[in-house]
Amino acid sequence: MPYTLEVSQLYHTCNSSLLSFETTQELQMTDEYVWHKGAIEAVDFSANIEQDGYNLFAMGTTGSGKFSTIMSYLKNKAKNGASPSDWCYVNNFKDPKKPIAIQMPSGLAFVFKDDMYELIELLKGMLPAVFESNSYNNELEAITKKYVDKEAEIFEYLQEEAKKYDVAMNSASRSRVTFAPVIDSKILTAEEYNAIKGEEKENIKHKIDLFEKIVKEQLQKVSELSKAQQKEFRALERKITQESVESLIDEIRNKYSDFEKITEYLNALQNDVVRHVKDFLVKPEEMGMPPFIQEYYTPSFSRYKVNLLISHEKNATPPVIFEDNPIHQNLIGAIEHVSQVGTLVTDFSMIKPGALHKANGGYLILHAKKLLMQPFAYEELKRALHSKEIRIESLAQQYSFISTTTLEPEPIPLNIKIVLIGERILYYLLYQYDPDFQELFKVNADFEDEIPRSDDNIQLYAKMIGTMAKRDKLLPLTPEAVARVIEQSSREVSHSTKVSTHLRTLSDLLKEADYWSKKNNKKVIDADDVNQVLHTRMQRHNRIQMRLYELIDEGTIMINVKGSVVGQINALSYISMGGYSFGIASRITARTRIGKGEVIDIERKVELGGPLHSKGVMILSSYLGSTYSPNMPLSLWASLVFEQSYNLIDGDSASSTELYAILSSLSGLAIKQNIAVTGSINQFGEIQPIGGVNEKIEGFFDICMRQDPQASYGVIIPYANVKHLMLKEQLQEAVKNGIFTIYAVKTVNDGISILTGVEAGEVDAEGEFPPSCVNGLITAKLRELSKISKEFNSIKRA
Repeated sequence: MPYTLEVSQLYHTCNSSLLSFETTQELQMTDEYVWHKGAIEAVDFSANIEQDGYNLFAMGTTGSGKFSTIMSYLKNKAKNGASPSDWCYVNNFKDPKKPIAIQMPSGLAFVFKDDMYELIELLKGMLPAVFESNSYNNELEAITKKYVDKEAEIFEYLQEEAKKYDVAMNSASRSRVTFAPVIDSKILTAEEYNAIKGEEKENIKHKIDLFEKIVKEQLQKVSELSKAQQKEFRALERKITQESVESLIDEIRNKYSDFEKITEYLNALQNDVVRHVKDFLVKPEEMGMPPFIQEYYTPSFSRYKVNLLISHEKNATPPVIFEDNPIHQNLIGAIEHVSQVGTLVTDFSMIKPGALHKANGGYLILHAKKLLMQPFAYEELKRALHSKEIRIESLAQQYSFISTTTLEPEPIPLNIKIVLIGERILYYLLYQYDPDFQELFKVNADFEDEIPRSDDNIQLYAKMIGTMAKRDKLLPLTPEAVARVIEQSSREVSHSTKVSTHLRTLSDLLKEADYWSKKNNKKVIDADDVNQVLHTRMQRHNRIQMRLYELIDEGTIMINVKGSVVGQINALSYISMGGYSFGIASRITARTRIGKGEVIDIERKVELGGPLHSKGVMILSSYLGSTYSPNMPLSLWASLVFEQSYNLIDGDSASSTELYAILSSLSGLAIKQNIAVTGSINQFGEIQPIGGVNEKIEGFFDICMRQDPQASYGVIIPYANVKHLMLKEQLQEAVKNGIFTIYAVKTVNDGISILTGVEAGEVDAEGEFPPSCVNGLITAKLRELSKISKEFNSIKRA
């Protein structure tokens, strides 16, 4: 039997007397995650389990507070976590293309960088002084004197040998010696030498050749002495440098003796300084060069710098990092390049950290959709999680987009928990189609969209409202305002016994209420301010709604709300556009005649009907056959159409409405046009719940009030939708005054009885319907059609 709803069933008020405060200013602040205990348990499980692959995917509708809830929870949890490591890159003196990564406790990397800077500055000032000292110059002069004396001995020997071979020798330099023949103590000129003939000239030439061999041998010794001298100079240079540098580096070496990599690095740096000590001695300003040229001759000490990749405060807590733009380089870091003489070059100091570096040892939060939209980013994240290391690679180099010198930095071990935030559909698609996702993101946290509207949750909701008001520096709310917000929250989820947990929607409502309260010079936000928000929102968004209602008023859209018509009924639907939803009425008509049991969906025939709508029509076709023609052929042809529909129609919420139109056409009973209908049916004639029930009812109410506010109207809804009702105040008043009636039905029989004013009727013991009831009239009509069909077929065969 149908149920006529009372006013108390149309709106579930929130009793403000349950809220024992004057304003929300008195309430203690609460955490945003109190609404999501199940989801937070999943977050906590993911954060605490130390096994691989237990990263987290947080899913829920956009704006439900997933990000702020997780961020707040992880920051609180991180307060008691282990300190993350500092990381820096230093030059690899053996292979500069492979920089070395050094790990240190939090807060120490910055100190190490400063220590190395101070060391190089000390060396730049100390080494020139060392090489200008008396002790160095004395040793240098001693070496020089030793080799000068040895060279003098060689040339003295050559002078003595020259006399033996009657040769006059002249040594212009260490590498060039000239000599000429001597006869009777006289040095011959070239002309005199050429004038000599015969055996005498042969003797002179023989002596010169012999002496020339001696000179070559001795000059070779001079050359070897020169080399030996240079070696001693370099050895002295290395010794002096080593003695000067070692004492300074030993201080740092002792300070960082617990770090093997730093010790190895300092040893390599010491050797490099010794090898390149001249870099510390060059002073271009003393070479008389113009300033604009000096910079090209100034030695670079950048190879001794420390690239401070990641640095934390001492005893820092694990980082909780959110990367809003997870492109490849922002995720894993990048190697930058600079242009020099038309060539791109780089070094270890140009290695830049990514979000994985910054969050290493803690938590990294990413938007799943943004991650998936960036080329290579998702694949690179999976690679890092699989290998448990961060390897910085250039995409351009990796895919040969450009050919240039690049680096291969030492990978950094990765210890991190990843939190992906996204819609539910993304989680299910990734889980279904990406095996790596199943392996790497084994934990999902599903954030609730709504919670029960219990007394405890009402108190909790009030605290959350107070928290958001304090956080956003809004005016406090009165208990009546809080109650009104809770009622609106129930309407947001279309359920009178639940409230929405959508934080963005709640926050927007409070901010707008604060605006109107301040505009009206109030000290608190009251219920009128909340109502003002809802009213102004409707005015900003209802242009299309009002235009459609005007078209109905002027008859362009044909909706009849008076009288009764056979085979014609008003169906309810709703439109959602830009976050605003409203109800609208549509006329459905049905025509029946003799046929072969077909129910023709005209919308489907012209491809304007969606699959759900077509499904609903097929179900009502099944219902007709099984209910009215179980033992005989259904000799019926029925057509259904949404009049004046020009766009795709989908959904099955009008399937009961379409059935009523067919039943009216078959029975010949007129349908009351002042009653509109919504609801889907199953094959047993049961009315099933639908969505948008509040908007649908209010839409038809608004249309009717524009026609004749003094007449009586009504709607038929599924009984299962009663708990979803949160109808506006004007409609409640109309119901209270008997102008508007809402019927809740469970079966098709309930609905057709209301629409026609005639009992639907039940089968008797013999399986027959009473002849005067709706079902009896329909059965009689179908039997008549079947009889006519048989007679027609027999005549046709004859």
